Amino acid sequence: MGKRKEESISKPGSHKRQRQEYADEHSDESNEEENSQSSADSNSTVGEVGIIESIQLKNFMCHSMLGPFQFGSNLNFVVGSNGSGKSSVLTALIVGLGGKATATNRGSSLKMFVRDGETSADISITLRNRGRDAFKPEVYGGSIIVNQHISLDGSRSYRLKSKSGTLISSKKEELIGILDHFNIQVDNPVSVLTQEMSKHFLQSKNEGDKYKFFMKATQLEQMKEDYSSIMKTKENTCIQIEQGVERLQELKRLYCKKKERYKSIGFVNDMRNRLEDLKHKMAWAVVGEMEKEIQPIKEGIGAEEGNTEKFIQKLEECQVKVSEAEEKYKAIQEKLITVSEEAQALHPQHISLKADVQARRKAVNEAEVLYNRFKTELKHLGKDNEQLCKRIEELKSSANQVSEPEKLERQRKIAHLREQLKAVHDEEIMIGQQVDQFQQAIYKCKEEHARLRREDCDVKEALGAKQKQLRELKDSKTNTLKRFGPHIPAFLEAVETAYRQGRFKHKPVGPLGAFIHPKDAELTLAVECCLKSLVQAFCCDNHSDERTLQLLMSKYYPRGFRPQIIVNKFQNEVYDVRHRVHHPEFPSVLTALEIDHAVVANCLIDVRRIEAVLLIKSSRKAREVMQFNRPPKNCREAFTAEGDQVFERRYYSSDYLRPKFLSKDVEAEISHLEKEIENKKSQLTASQQRLYSIEKEIRQNEDHLHSLRRRQKELQIKIRTTNAEIADIENMEEHQSVDICTLEDEAEENKGKMESVKKDMQQQSRKMEELKNTLQLAEKKLEEMKEKIHQVEEIAGPIKDELNQADSEVENSKRRLQHYEDKQKEHLACIKRHKELLAAKEKELEEKTAQARQIYSERMEVSRTVKSLDAEMNRLRERINSENLRHGNREEIVQQFHDAKERYEDANTKVKHLKKFIRLLEEIMTQRFKIYRQFLRLLSLRCKLYFDNLLRLRACSGKILFDHKNETLSITVQPREEDKAALNDVRSLSGGERSFSTVCFILSLWSITESPFRCLDEFDVYMDMVNRRIAMDMILKVADSQHHRQFILLTPQRMSSLPTCPRIRILRMQDPERGQRTLNFQNRNDKKEDQ
Repeated sequence: MGKRKEESISKPGSHKRQRQEYADEHSDESNEEENSQSSADSNSTVGEVGIIESIQLKNFMCHSMLGPFQFGSNLNFVVGSNGSGKSSVLTALIVGLGGKATATNRGSSLKMFVRDGETSADISITLRNRGRDAFKPEVYGGSIIVNQHISLDGSRSYRLKSKSGTLISSKKEELIGILDHFNIQVDNPVSVLTQEMSKHFLQSKNEGDKYKFFMKATQLEQMKEDYSSIMKTKENTCIQIEQGVERLQELKRLYCKKKERYKSIGFVNDMRNRLEDLKHKMAWAVVGEMEKEIQPIKEGIGAEEGNTEKFIQKLEECQVKVSEAEEKYKAIQEKLITVSEEAQALHPQHISLKADVQARRKAVNEAEVLYNRFKTELKHLGKDNEQLCKRIEELKSSANQVSEPEKLERQRKIAHLREQLKAVHDEEIMIGQQVDQFQQAIYKCKEEHARLRREDCDVKEALGAKQKQLRELKDSKTNTLKRFGPHIPAFLEAVETAYRQGRFKHKPVGPLGAFIHPKDAELTLAVECCLKSLVQAFCCDNHSDERTLQLLMSKYYPRGFRPQIIVNKFQNEVYDVRHRVHHPEFPSVLTALEIDHAVVANCLIDVRRIEAVLLIKSSRKAREVMQFNRPPKNCREAFTAEGDQVFERRYYSSDYLRPKFLSKDVEAEISHLEKEIENKKSQLTASQQRLYSIEKEIRQNEDHLHSLRRRQKELQIKIRTTNAEIADIENMEEHQSVDICTLEDEAEENKGKMESVKKDMQQQSRKMEELKNTLQLAEKKLEEMKEKIHQVEEIAGPIKDELNQADSEVENSKRRLQHYEDKQKEHLACIKRHKELLAAKEKELEEKTAQARQIYSERMEVSRTVKSLDAEMNRLRERINSENLRHGNREEIVQQFHDAKERYEDANTKVKHLKKFIRLLEEIMTQRFKIYRQFLRLLSLRCKLYFDNLLRLRACSGKILFDHKNETLSITVQPREEDKAALNDVRSLSGGERSFSTVCFILSLWSITESPFRCLDEFDVYMDMVNRRIAMDMILKVADSQHHRQFILLTPQRMSSLPTCPRIRILRMQDPERGQRTLNFQNRNDKKEDQ
């Protein structure tokens, strides 16, 4: 602050108006009043720079939000009861414009201004920046916005913005420059007088404090401190001059001594001249030899460039062969597609015929079963008939020997047993049918059970895989490499360790998926489906590194799950893929990826040709691009967003639903996996419940089957027992009468059954023959269809072989083309290396030539070699060194002489300059002290005049007494004009009178100091209504006479008696309420000021 105030006084061209006024003032009182009046008249325009347009506070002190609100350009009153935030606005103004926390008297640290419970506070102040004195108007515009952010730890940061809100600077130096330009001093009590400073000033009884207040307000105190600092610096400089004079005498003695020794040497000049001549020749000899080295390189480059045409011709031939092979491949492929389509057309017919044959074969089998059943039944009936006939004959032969009652009893018993046998036999047949039914049901249940078991195992396996993938995804949140396997971080650490131990020539790169990042998240699945296992692959520079990597993998990867290792020479730059596919709408895999490593990009280009694969989100659009129209140039295939693979004549659906390795949104993948796991678990639960119900059904059916089989065995035993009992009765030798008629009736009934069965057999036989004939016809048609398909497949077989051969020719042609392309690249790289070598040699030649011209400007033709010149120069140096040993080193003596001379002259110059500076400083400081005392006297005089004039407005009298020698200031006031005899000190006045006199004193200081705005906090707190009215009139009069300045007055009074004027603005703050978070401001006068 002191420095800029000093400049404003000393420089006559300063832009500060008040400083110019002081420099031109005279000591008499009349001139002082005239200058004041003219100054007021000339400055009666609206303030254009430095005034406060608006203030907004957030979380500052006890207020969550205060403002924003606008200030007028002239007179502003901020009114409101205690606690409404008036003093917070003033405190924020000081702090927001860079003032210290202690200057506010509201806290010792900035962190005390942060509202309780919040982490930071923000202050926004808008300063006007218009007119000819604007600060960088082309950058900031019509306003400068100062934003300050205060953290809870007490630190603060600045953001200076233009009127449009554009950030211009964040440096405090820029803010200091703005405040200097506008002459804003927030720590000056005349510019900003806080409530605590006002109370201290009113209550202070020390006249020295009042004098200090005056000095600080007029910044004379800073000027005085600056002068004291300058004088102290002058004393230190005088001490340095005295020390420099003593040092100068020592340097002069040393210089004279070195000068005498320098004059005493005068030898070896001829040898040195000869050495210099040899140096000249050596420089041009080096140039000549380098020119001879460059010539063979130029000839070699010319020969290599001649061979370039051969490579181009060979590449064109290979390109033609590749085109021919591809056309041949496409023709054969179209032929194969035609045959395949023909075969595909036959397949539905084949399936239909096969199903018809199976149905007819099943009908024939069922007819044969029914026919065999009839045949078996006929056989049984024949045996029964034979037994009945035999038994009738036996009964007839023995009928005469048996009595009639015994015969009847025997016949009755046999008839009863036969009825029982028939009932048991019918039950046994029914049970047999039930056994068949239960066996068939058990068979079907077991088939269903086996199917469900397989599905259950598949679901468990899928669930385990999903859970494992979920664990890997959750682990990848902390380490993305774990997405490629939980063992990957440890494996990569082992690779790093092995590389540091020197086991690898080049550190392997992988997994490749860790180095690639899709630009479009929607194409992530398409990229994974394209790369497949390459995402987990590793790349090595050579086969030795590959073997070492395989050994390391065997320790970390389970057997059979080792990722692919690609051996590809490492290069630091990505291949030139100008031959890649170019499409105006869809990217290739190469352009859709951000690849972190050139080796990874080159590896994917070599192995997967990602520069020739398009990524098309829509499957319909992909078919249009690849199949409905001719595919884009250099494009072999495309992938859709669902992962489907599209060729020119083929389309393969993807088995993947979501990406596993490359997805950026890990949380979404985790959520999706968790849902899938829940679905799998519910599916597994339902499957297990179904399994349990089927197992229960199988057990129930098996229990029924076992019980039926036991019953069947019991019935079979009972049948055998009954038949034996019947046989025993029939074989009895008792002479019983038998009912032959019954047996004969049974025999007749049996014969009827046999005839019925024979008819059914004949009918079933005819039906079976018909079914067999239809089966033969269906089988014949099926065989014919198989023969047709076989013929088509026989036709397709050679075509497939031919297609494979054509594919091999295409690949061989492309390999040959790639071979010659690589050869051409190597050839061009060789030419490039030779040209770079030539350029380096030519650059070195230019440098050597430039060095030679610096050594000796004219070109010298040297016949001697560099080696011979160097040998002679060494011999001369040895002779010169031997002479130096005898007489001393000439260069050291010369260097010591010049160093001593330079130090002496430098010290002498510095001493002279310092003496000249001290003389000039004494003259300047004498003049400055004279101006300072004059300045102090003029300011004191003006302050007295203004104070006396203001007291007269209230019909009072008084004066201010300055004692500049003792640095004291006393104020005496007489309340009424009629009692002029007794002047009282302000301490003996009433509170209102003391406040009024203080206002007069402050208004006096306002009149003699420069600032764009003035701020007073509760200036009328101790005044009665009369004094307040008079003080208010004075302030209004001062504000009316100084339109170019802004006045901000804080008071708890309502100010309802103020006149209505567009220059007066009242900001009325609402009383604070519990829970209130924003304090609203209401303008008494809503009219906008003229800009």
